[in-house]
Formats: sequence, C-alpha cells, structure tokens
Amino acid sequence: MKPHLPRRWRDQLAAWLPALMMAPFALGTFWLVRSTPGPPRAETAHAATHEPDYFMRQFSMRKFDPQGRMSAELRGPHGQHFPDTNTLEVTQPRVRSYDREGNLTVGSADRGVSNADGSQVQLYGNVQVVRQQTTKPGGGVLPRSELRGQYLHVFVKDERISSNEPVQLIRGDNHFAGDRFEYDNKTGVGTLEGRVRGVLIPTPKTDKKG
Repeated sequence: MKPHLPRRWRDQLAAWLPALMMAPFALGTFWLVRSTPGPPRAETAHAATHEPDYFMRQFSMRKFDPQGRMSAELRGPHGQHFPDTNTLEVTQPRVRSYDREGNLTVGSADRGVSNADGSQVQLYGNVQVVRQQTTKPGGGVLPRSELRGQYLHVFVKDERISSNEPVQLIRGDNHFAGDRFEYDNKTGVGTLEGRVRGVLIPTPKTDKKG
C-alpha cells in the first residue's frame, strides 16, 4: 500500500520542491564543462577501466542568470569523471541555488553522481536539502523546509525524485517520515511507503470580534 500524503502536506511540497530540484542543475552545469570538446585522443585497443580520466580539486562552479545574478553554485573538494560508466562523481558536493525572488536553497551530501547528460543525479550519504524561510510577495511567511535522508535519486527531465531508503520531510513544525519516498512534480503527487509517521500542527485560528 502506498499512502498518499495529505493534501495539506502535498501542497506544501509543491511549493518548495522546484527549488529542491535546482541542485541537480548545478551538477549538470559542471558536467557541461567536462563535455566541452577537447583535443582528440588516440584510440586505445583495451576496454576502459574504472579509473578517472578527468578530475578537479577544491573547485567551485557558478551559474548566472541573464541579469548577471548568481542562480546556482556547486563546490566540492574533489570531482572526477569515469569513462567506463560515463559518470561524474563529486565528493561532498555543496549546492546553493536561488529562485527568481532570490530565495535560497542549500543542498549537501557525502557524494553526488551524475550521468552523462545530467538528466539523473544520485546523492549518497547524509543528504540534506534546505529551503530557508521566505516571505511571500503578498505577505505572510513560508516556513523553513527540509529533506533529510541517506539517498536521493533525482530525475531532472521527468521532474521526479525518489528514495528507496528512509527520508524525513520537515516544514516548520510539521514532520513526516517514511521508509521510501516518491514525488512527481508534474502531477504534484507524493507518496511515502513502509512505516509512515507524521506530525501536523494545526494552524492557529484568529478570533474575530465585532
């Protein structure tokens, strides 16, 4: 059985998930650097081994919007490309991304792995994605939102994320946790499986007198 998240929580997820998905785009931007055509290499007769053919140390990559404002940054102590799997691995990736209103989302993990075109990114170990508290244009506050877990698989083009390991979803004082997690940004439907636990704090009602 796949229990769907309550409508209230699903709406909250829909509000911050697009910012969460900015993190893989930063990794994809780094991959574009690796994909830039270079000098031709001599053909080798032996099959490729799982040894890096490209690496960076203590690097920082930034992406800017048309107005010249930084929209995303990826940094890490080490990044390397493996030709046999055509994957890019980043040790201790740290991602900062800003939406159009300048709201900040920060992501981190012990290791990040991207496929060749950046369409799939997998984060391993101490995965944490945090969207800071923001003020809505019309007034009111959107509380701090956070995702925690040990594994996260992001399908960038499909706008879908999943995890086959336990995750925690936190938004303000509201908490949800489950053994497995899926979210489809196109449909706005999220599911938690296994041992699902949650705490929803009712919004205080304002008494009207007069």
